[in-house]
Order: sequence, then structure tokens, then C-alpha cells
Amino acid sequence: MQYRTMESTGDKLSTLGYGCMRFPTKNGRIDEAKAEQQIRLAIDKGINYFDTAWPYHSGKSEAFLGDVLSKEGLRHKVKIATKLPTWLCNSREEMDKILNSQLKSLKTDYIDYYLLHSLDGAMWQKMKEIGVIDFLGDAVDSGKIINIGFSFHGPREDFKTICDENNWKFCQIQYNLLDEYNQAGREGLEYAASKGLGIIIMEPLRGGALAGKLPDQIQKMYNDHDNNWSNAEWALRWIWNHREVTTILSGMNHEDQVVENLNTAISALPGSLAETEKKILTEAGSQYLQLQKVGCTGCQYCIPCPAGVDIPRAFSFYNARHMFRDKLTPWGMYLLQLGKRSERTSSLASLCIDCGKCVKHCPQNIAIPVQLKKVKKQFEGPMSHIIRFIVNQMMKVDKVLEA
Repeated sequence: MQYRTMESTGDKLSTLGYGCMRFPTKNGRIDEAKAEQQIRLAIDKGINYFDTAWPYHSGKSEAFLGDVLSKEGLRHKVKIATKLPTWLCNSREEMDKILNSQLKSLKTDYIDYYLLHSLDGAMWQKMKEIGVIDFLGDAVDSGKIINIGFSFHGPREDFKTICDENNWKFCQIQYNLLDEYNQAGREGLEYAASKGLGIIIMEPLRGGALAGKLPDQIQKMYNDHDNNWSNAEWALRWIWNHREVTTILSGMNHEDQVVENLNTAISALPGSLAETEKKILTEAGSQYLQLQKVGCTGCQYCIPCPAGVDIPRAFSFYNARHMFRDKLTPWGMYLLQLGKRSERTSSLASLCIDCGKCVKHCPQNIAIPVQLKKVKKQFEGPMSHIIRFIVNQMMKVDKVLEA
């Protein structure tokens, strides 16, 4: 494992961190056996930074991580990062109550890296007004928190202001091939580094979009090069090439993903990309942005939707139809998976009631109701019944062949 020292804290952190937002699931809940196996594998291979949060897995992520790390002294092998859910806080008392609850869930006396969750300028102003700076200072003095930081989704100028207005040790930003100039972006990354902040990267694969089936023109660029990197490796190496980055968080939910990312982390040193590789990645980023329709990362902050729309999956299918050559399958899977079926109710885009609740929670600032109307127009027109039937027949054939 490669380690980089966060100068502001003195900690040597694994360059690959474990994001606890996307544990493997079973029947809608964390698959505890598989998730624990993956956590133990990660620790055995040297990962020492685990990032969770209050809302992950419907509030179950912190407690599950705490249960695993309480066994066999694992807690002392890792640094735990979790976050104060700023949107739930309206007083100093609520902040104290939430922190104490998190310590209990995580089965620990202290949190190594504690973040204010999902800040932008307006939320930072609100938190200052209700006493968050004193709260953080008191929590550090009492030993409940070791290092303070913030995660950010908002305009770049807000990011710089927040960096300047408290004695932060680190920040967590969304940064990847598609977001080099979005949110904090490269400019924000370099600014935070100049202020002495450690930098943790979230959404390095854009919710998996940079690791799965890629648009043909991008896949061809990767395949034509002779390094034999996987799609995920291309995207991760692009980030690790930045000297300012301490740790990348990966939401790994399969053992193979853990192993692959660990193998990449060993050799992905700062400044290690060749000029030809950097040119390929720059062109890939440009191609992606031309093809993608909605900048959704699948973080799920927008759900549950009051009307029952499965917003992240609706956008995923919509983007897939425009980004890849296969137009039929995303359309059919949208109808099959989100349409009304005997065992459950519909979660189609057409159910949107334009209440705006999702917009308030979206880190990407997507005009979700507007985009859902486009999804509805794309997938729920006169041809929808025919497409669903065709793909349903295809699925039946696949099952027979697999048997």
C-alpha cells in the first residue's frame, strides 16, 4: 500500500480510503457478511482510512462499521471519518447530541476525522450562526474529535471562503475526470493545498460511471494504449497523479473491486502519468461531458422521494442511453425495473409532483424535476409498452442460456 502524509495532521494515510456509502446490500439492507469480509480484506492489505456518515445506508452505516471495527482490535488499526449532518442541525444542543450518538454507534471514544457534511456558502453561514465553530473547538478540546474538516458541494468561491474562515485540518471534495472544473475543481484543490489543508477525494469514479461500460470512442482510446489498465484504473490514476491529494475514497462493494483498486494504489505515484496517458485522459473527459445529459453521481441524497421516484436510477438509465451505443437496453431496463410490477409499485419519473424536496438535498445542484420531465419524455412515450415487451423477452432468453 502507498501512504501519503497529511501534513496538517501528521498522519500517514493509505492513498486508497474505504468509502462506506456503498457497502454490498441484500434485500435493501447491508449484506453484513460480505461487507465485513471486504472491510477485513481492506485492513489486511493496508487501508487505514474509513469514511462513513450519518445518512449512509439509511442511517445504518456508522453502526455497522462500529460493530466490525470493535472486533479484535481493528479500531486501532484505522482512522475513522464521519460527518455532522448539517441539514439536521438548528442549535448547538443538536450538534452535541448527534456527535454523542455517532460515538455510541461507532463504538469509539473519539473520531479521527470529523467533517461538516456537504457545505456550501449558505449552509456554512447557517452553521456559524448556530455556533458550529465553538462546537468543533469544544469537541477537539474534550478529545471527542481529533481533526476537523468539511465536505463540499457548491460554487468554487464558496469553497475558498470556507477554507479561509476556520482552522480546518482537511477538506473532502468531489474530483474526477468529469469534475476538474466543477464545484471546487482543480482551482479549489490547489487553493486548499496552498492553505495547508489535507485533501480527501470523493466520487473518483463518478458513482461508477467512469469504471463500467464506457462510450465506444473513450473505450477505444483506452484499449489502443499498451498499458492494459482497467477503466477504473485510468480514472483513479488520473487523480493519484496529483501531488496535492492525500486519499481517494472508493465505495467498493465487491471483493474484486477492493483487490483491483489496491493493486492500482501500489504504483499510482504522484506525477507518474506519461504525457500520452494524460492526453488520452484529457480527451476522455471532454468526450464524456459532451455525451452525458445529467450530472448525477448516484449518491442517493435525493431519496426517498415523497412520490416514490427512484431518481438516481432514472438518471442512470437516461445517461446510459445517451452515452452508449446500446439504446434499447437502458430504455427497457428503465421500464422493467422502475415500472409497476406485481411485487412492488412504480418508481417512474412520471410520478414526480415537482415538490422540490430533492433539489434541496442534491450535492450536484441538479434541477431534478426539470430533468425528470426529460426522462419521462424519453422513456415513457407511445413505444414504451413495446420496448418493455422486447427487453422482457430478451431477459427470459438470457436466463435460459445461463441455466
